Amino acid sequence: MKKCRLTYDEWKCIKEKQQKIQFVSTEAFCGYIGVLEIEAVTQPQVWNFNGKEQTVCDKGIKWISILPKDEYYCITAMLDANEEIIVWYIDMTAGQGVEEDIPFFYDLYLDLIVYPDGTMIVDDMDELEDALNKGDISKELFKLAVDTKEELENTLLKDIGSFEKYTKEFIK
Repeated sequence: MKKCRLTYDEWKCIKEKQQKIQFVSTEAFCGYIGVLEIEAVTQPQVWNFNGKEQTVCDKGIKWISILPKDEYYCITAMLDANEEIIVWYIDMTAGQGVEEDIPFFYDLYLDLIVYPDGTMIVDDMDELEDALNKGDISKELFKLAVDTKEELENTLLKDIGSFEKYTKEFIK
């Protein structure tokens, strides 16, 4: 498993960015919220969805990270220049922490990609299965990833309109 920081250092294409990370504790949410504003990239990153290209990493795009305390997922909402959601990328995680004042999580391979029209794509199930077969993760971690994905699908992601509203609250 790799350690992913909310600074998104692994995205080598990002040359310049502004970042703000804050711990939030309210009745509705407890955890870290990160805002990353992309100012310059070496090359835009484009994803294809339903035959349409969508730029997810380029100058003017903003990412909102939602890392709830004591949960096993991290939501990244990718927003265009008008702060409209392009896509959500949700990592299943094996835990989290803080190092040098930067929150991080252990990426548990399995991801959900969610589009504003409600389409959900399960991504990297093959990587999760490979990690289990190679002994890189335990059966318990495999089950944690799958159970977390299913719980998200049946709760937070069940109503895409409510999920979008939930996400936009963090933009403020």
